[in-house]
Amino acid sequence: MAATSDVIVIGAGPAGSTAAYRLAASGASVLLVDRARFPRDKPCGGGLTMRGVRLLPFPVDPVVEEVVHSLVVRLRFGRHVEVRSPEPVILMTQRRRLDAYLAERAVEAGAVFRDGVRVRSVSQAADGVEVVCDGGERLRAAVLIGADGATGVSRRLVAGDVAHSHAVALEGNVGYAEYDASAYRGRALLEVGIVPGGYGWVFPKGDHANIGVGGWLSQGPGLRGHLDRLCRVHGVDPARVRELRGWRLPVRRAGSPVARGRALLVGDAAGLVDPLSGDGMFEAFTSSKVASDVVADVLDGRARTVERYAAALDAALLPHAAMSWAMKLVVERAPGLLMSLARAPQAGDVLRRRLGHSRVEPASPRRVRVAGCVGGWARAALGPEAR
Repeated sequence: MAATSDVIVIGAGPAGSTAAYRLAASGASVLLVDRARFPRDKPCGGGLTMRGVRLLPFPVDPVVEEVVHSLVVRLRFGRHVEVRSPEPVILMTQRRRLDAYLAERAVEAGAVFRDGVRVRSVSQAADGVEVVCDGGERLRAAVLIGADGATGVSRRLVAGDVAHSHAVALEGNVGYAEYDASAYRGRALLEVGIVPGGYGWVFPKGDHANIGVGGWLSQGPGLRGHLDRLCRVHGVDPARVRELRGWRLPVRRAGSPVARGRALLVGDAAGLVDPLSGDGMFEAFTSSKVASDVVADVLDGRARTVERYAAALDAALLPHAAMSWAMKLVVERAPGLLMSLARAPQAGDVLRRRLGHSRVEPASPRRVRVAGCVGGWARAALGPEAR
C-alpha cells in the first residue's frame, strides 16, 4: 500500500522547501523528500537579494552572515564605481545553513521531511502522481512539485527531452586570515568584462569570502584560469582557495514546459536563473509562491490540473527576465555604458528598486507579450550561447 499525501515535493532546496512551507501552513498534507542528508552544501554564491527575502513568509535573520549596502562594479580590473543604498540590498548566507533552515521551517508548518531518499521514477495519472524510491517504496499524492534540479526525474516527467541552455560557474572560499578583508565588509564586488557572458565576484561572509567566476557554457575549460587571475588581483593566493566547486546554471528556453497534468517544476528544475546575475533565489521564491497558489486550486477543487502554472509563472517572472537579458546585452556589448549609468545620481535608487522590489502580482498579458519580445531580441543579439 503506497503512502499518500496531498502534495509530494521532490527537492528541499529554496524553491522546494518554501513551497512545502506554504502548502503545509495552509492545511495540506505535504511530504518533502531530498536525496541528500541534511545539512548539506550546494555550490552557490550565497547572496539573497532583498526582493527575494521579501517574498518569504518568515525572516531569515538566523542564517544571515553579512548585510550588503553597497555594490562595487569594476571594469576589466580597472576603473570602478560604487553604488550605495541606505537600505540593505543583499543578505549573505551559505547554502548549508540556508537550506537546512528553510526545511526546518517547512517541518514547523506541518510538512513531513525525509532526507536521504533517492527518487527513482515518477509517473502520473488523471487523479495524481506516483513516486518510486530506492527499495521499491511507492508514494502517492494529488500533486507533484519538482524541485530536484535541472537533471532531476521531475524535469524529465514534465519537460521530456526539451533541454535548458546553460551557463557555468566556479567558486570557492577564502578565509579572512589569508588577506585584508576590511575592503569587502558590507560590499558585494562584481568584476565585469573579465569572463565572456559573465563576471567575477567577491562576496563577504561570516569568517570568509566567497570568490568566483561565471560565464557562457563555452568558458568552462577556462574558468580556473579566470578564477586564478581574479584571486591574484585581490591579493589571494589561488592555492589557498578551499572548497572549490564548479557547476552548471540552467537557463530556461522560451516556452520550455514547466507544468504537465498534476506535476509542475520550480526553481532550477524549471531553469529559473537570472540571465544577468546567475542568481536563482528570487526566482526560486517567486516560483514557489506561484506554484503554491496553483496547487491550492487543485487541492480545493477549483482546477483539475496545474497547467495554468506556465502562464502564471510567465506573468510573474518574464518582465524581470527580459530586463535582465537586455541589461546583459549592455554588459557584453557596451560595458563602458554600464559604468556611466552606474555613476548617474539615480543609480542608488535603481539599485534599490532592482534588488529590493518584490513582484509576484501578475503582469498584464500585454506586458508579458512585450517582455517576451524584448527578451527574445536580446538573446538573439547576444548570439547562439544565449539561446
